[in-house]
This record gives sequence, structure tokens and C-alpha cells, in this order.
Amino acid sequence: MFSEFDKLCKEFENLDPVTYSEVLKQKSVKIIAVMSAITENGVSGVQIYTSFIISAIMADGKLDESEFNLIRPALETMLGQEITYEEAKAAFKMIKKDAKDNRFIVDLMVDILGQVSPEIKADIIIVTMLVCAVDGKISYKEKKWIKQLIE
Repeated sequence: MFSEFDKLCKEFENLDPVTYSEVLKQKSVKIIAVMSAITENGVSGVQIYTSFIISAIMADGKLDESEFNLIRPALETMLGQEITYEEAKAAFKMIKKDAKDNRFIVDLMVDILGQVSPEIKADIIIVTMLVCAVDGKISYKEKKWIKQLIE
């Protein structure tokens, strides 16, 4: 029996590319606007959000080039600069080495979720789900990652 969460994951996994891109773009613009006004432990909300999105991409333990290419426009918008697959892979390897940083990023993100409206919190969870569904499947590890935000 599917839970509501699993049903929602299925919906994101089955989004067509145009809808996927449009929802990701709309939500990211709203989130970035709110995050730019937040600082947590000396780190800007945008930096925390960007790190969190990169960590979400990595939640299943791999960075596929097709996965990266789908999320690339949103990443470049968030970072304010172009990023290559090689640069993303290098960052992925660096972040992956230190799993403690991922826990730190999740903790910061959870703290920030307490400071934003329920609408923005929902948007952040939706973007996280979209990022994890970019390859057409939200894995068990990715679901676990997302649930940290919901609980």
C-alpha cells in the first residue's frame, strides 16, 4: 500500500520535461528570493540552499551526467555562474568525502525551514523532490533524504 508520500514521489517521477522545468524554475525563483534574506550560523540562506540542493542530487550516492544536465540551469541560476559537469563531479567528490558536512547542511536547512512560511517550506520540499526525481526515479536513499525535511 502506497503512502501519500510515495504517491507524490510517483507524480514527480512521471512529470514531463517541460512541466518539470517550469515547476523547478518557478519554485526556485521564489525560494531564492526568500533565502537571500536569511543567514544561519554566518552562512547565507542561498549558500545553504545551494549546498542542500547539491546534497540532494548526491543523496543516492552518484551524479549521473543526464541528471546533472537536467538540473544544471537551476544550479547556474542559484550560483549565478555557469557550471560544467566536471566541476559538479569535483564538488560531488569533495562533498561525498565528508559525510558530516551533509549532516551539517541538513541541520542548517531544517533550521531555516523553521524560519520560512509553510508555503516556502512546501516549495523547498517540492524542489528537493524534483531534484531527486530528475533521473525518473526517487530511490529509497533519496526518499530518506527528503523525509528529513518533512519530519
